[in-house]
Amino acid sequence: MDMRNLDEIRTDIERLTEERAELLHKLSQGHDALLAIEHKEIEERIAELWDEHRTARAELRWGDRDVIIKRARAEERLDRAA
Repeated sequence: MDMRNLDEIRTDIERLTEERAELLHKLSQGHDALLAIEHKEIEERIAELWDEHRTARAELRWGDRDVIIKRARAEERLDRAA
């Protein structure tokens, strides 16, 4: 998986957060079904970006997830064999 860097992810989060604020301002002036749908989509995208940010941070700190899982499984097999 090609991971984007933390700065790129944060930039996207900040941009979408600003868009969300503008949408909320428009929605505060009166309900609009299309704006409500757009708001929901932005909220979901921001949540996805935060997940991506957490994953990228964890990978920087502890390394590739797949490598860690393989190592843990190998250690588990060794423990059972002993």
